[in-house]
Amino acid sequence: MTEVMAVDCGVFVDWSQMGDVSRDAAPGKTEYKDLKELKQHARSGQWAKNHSQRSAVYQQLLKALPCRTVTPDAAVYRDIVGNSNSKRNPSAYTLPEFVDGTAVPCYCLKAESVGSVHAVLSCVAGQFPDISHCPSLPAVTALLLHWSADEAQCFESVSRMLACNEPGRRLLDQTFLAYQSACMTFGDLVHKYCPAAHKLMVATATDVLEVYSDWQRWVLGDLPFSFAARVMDVFLVEGYKVLYRVALAILKFYRKQRAATSSALTKQDSAAVRRDIQVFVQNIGKSVTPDKLLEKAFSIRLFSRKEITLLQLANEKSLQQKGITVKQKRQNVHLAVNADNFSSEIVSAKEIRDIWSWIPERFALCQPQLLFTTSTHGCSLNRFYSHCEGYEPTLMLIRTIDGEVCGAFLSTDWEERKRGGNKLSFFGTGECFVFRMKPEMERYEWVVIKHPELANTAQSADDEQTSEPAADPSQLSPFLSTRHFNLNSRNTSMFMAGNVDSIIIGGGEGNALYIDSELNHGRTERCLTFDNPPLCAESFQIALLEVWGFKDTMTS
Repeated sequence: MTEVMAVDCGVFVDWSQMGDVSRDAAPGKTEYKDLKELKQHARSGQWAKNHSQRSAVYQQLLKALPCRTVTPDAAVYRDIVGNSNSKRNPSAYTLPEFVDGTAVPCYCLKAESVGSVHAVLSCVAGQFPDISHCPSLPAVTALLLHWSADEAQCFESVSRMLACNEPGRRLLDQTFLAYQSACMTFGDLVHKYCPAAHKLMVATATDVLEVYSDWQRWVLGDLPFSFAARVMDVFLVEGYKVLYRVALAILKFYRKQRAATSSALTKQDSAAVRRDIQVFVQNIGKSVTPDKLLEKAFSIRLFSRKEITLLQLANEKSLQQKGITVKQKRQNVHLAVNADNFSSEIVSAKEIRDIWSWIPERFALCQPQLLFTTSTHGCSLNRFYSHCEGYEPTLMLIRTIDGEVCGAFLSTDWEERKRGGNKLSFFGTGECFVFRMKPEMERYEWVVIKHPELANTAQSADDEQTSEPAADPSQLSPFLSTRHFNLNSRNTSMFMAGNVDSIIIGGGEGNALYIDSELNHGRTERCLTFDNPPLCAESFQIALLEVWGFKDTMTS
């Protein structure tokens, strides 16, 4: 980082609301050559009490961003708008459509400074015509105005964030496609890292994805200033993944608060749940400190940035295939099963909705389509394959003669089994999971999700033993490769396998599900891949087996 002179900042701030933050103290350390030290200072709140120090550090971080060759700067703003530290009337500068009606948060700014935020956003809209959806920009602009000497400097800071072109680095979503896929990705991360909170959302909200669509606003908009400023410290240093972390931490604290204050859970309109979370976030300081929030956020063992990027790309691709690239009516982008068109002999419409809430968001946009059932197609493994091949993913449901119900979400086409020749070979991805419905619903995911340190072992085993060529990275599952052939019995990536004699779900010192060629008898036991208990009686007889595919409602 090159050294940048500290500037006179704070003219837009209502200092009566800033508590013990010093406006006049010397900046202190503002130049960092050691990235590790920079990250540690950002996370620990080193700049939180010193306004001029934070301003100088921010200017260095923003000046260091690689940007497009032609990026509007402060001089452009002065030429177009002029430059004012005095009162501006917000109504004189209409907020751009791309903020989607998002208001400017006050963030301890002077009342008249909101007009300055409007003026900056209006100029941004003129200089960045390609931005079509960026509801977090009012909050980001209001925050950066805190540490800007004038509107022009704030405009340049915002412009550099929008124009950043560093490969693999992402700061702000600028299209509805990117924004919506980020909401779906957040939903996927909640499934995996906040299962208790997700269970609460499913139990209380009519449309879970609608609730998760607020996640960016929780972080950039609803959090009080002292929290938002600490998040911005880390965001500018570490990037977009920080926003996911903080939103997940918020949801964890919200669930904890709900568990402590209410006993019975009742289904309510999603708008009521959204409002309840918003009120909690706005008042989070009553129960959590900024340090505690960030501590919780960084205690979550997320997948790597690369794997999250792959998941984001997969969600974007799914939305593109469904024609969802611009904002549409909510019913076209919601996660729910249409009960009127659903009929299963194994689970009810309510139960399939609960199962649907577990699956990756890009598939949850689809409706269930019955592909195979033993009551119609008979108990034949060959017929099972012929009806299920060509569909990806699929959902298998089993009811035993004792009335127990279990199943599996299977990420990969059963036709993939043929790549292993005549040998029983495992394939699939880490998005597979198994579940049981009784005595209570419980899902068992890939063990690596809870124990990421196992991923290296699983990956090295794949690298050593697979004879398949590497797949195109853009086609990979976010959770390792789609092929896992010839794995040893202690491998944690044995997802699904099949041949003429049987089908197996989950491997490694046991099988989560083993089903014979007549689809009549099966067994279930703990396996390394899912670290599950037996899903029903360990040896069982099948009364009924169904396989469901995922019908694209946008193109049907």
